Amino acid sequence: MTEIRRPPAPHPAERARTIATRGGRAALLPPDGAEDRVVPELHHVHPCGEATLLLPDEHPLVARAALGEVTSMLEIADHAAVPLREPVRGLLWITGWLRALDGPAAREACVEVAEERPDPRLLDVGHGLTALRLVPASLVVADAETTTSLRPEVFAQAEPDPFCAHEDHWLRHLELSHRDVVGLLVQHLPEGLRGGHVRPLGLDRFGLRLRVELEDADHDVRIAFSRPVATPSELSSELRRLMGCPFLAQRR
Repeated sequence: MTEIRRPPAPHPAERARTIATRGGRAALLPPDGAEDRVVPELHHVHPCGEATLLLPDEHPLVARAALGEVTSMLEIADHAAVPLREPVRGLLWITGWLRALDGPAAREACVEVAEERPDPRLLDVGHGLTALRLVPASLVVADAETTTSLRPEVFAQAEPDPFCAHEDHWLRHLELSHRDVVGLLVQHLPEGLRGGHVRPLGLDRFGLRLRVELEDADHDVRIAFSRPVATPSELSSELRRLMGCPFLAQRR
């Protein structure tokens, strides 16, 4: 039997850290079904895997979490940078225990979030909003690569992708201003997908991901770099290599 070799990709914990760092759209999913999906006013996942959330003071979940820990799940959706038929390209679920914070604990949590992600809504804690802390028991990351369960300590040991803060801007620029580049990348797709509508889906230190929209289905394809990259200069060289840039070939 011929073994199918998958292109190199970030470790699941790295992908989970990247989704958490990017922020995405979040919803709390109480597993007991007592409430519907709850969209927090603000959410922030800390490097350790714990999450700080802000909810209105009058929300029923705040009252429950003030009486004791509530089992809950935070879902974070990683949306593509360009408009797609299926915009969600990855999901992160953090399951654990939710509790309401008050007094010094709430102020400390807000300061901790502000140091990483300043937001004026943090000033409303104690004035209409309540801070809550979700302590993780387990995490699950799902995307086109795989679905993987992670322990909190494995998540904490990983680092987000070095390009995650700029990825959206670069992909939108590629989509809007460099369709010729996307056209050159089509040569790396399987033959049966080259007739579809090819869109830039993702970018990380291991390679570029493309979404191919066909009439009846969507396909995600990873195109690997020759080596992992860590700087914009290295990234530029790898992209030119994938495009078949003759000047890069001569220089090498």
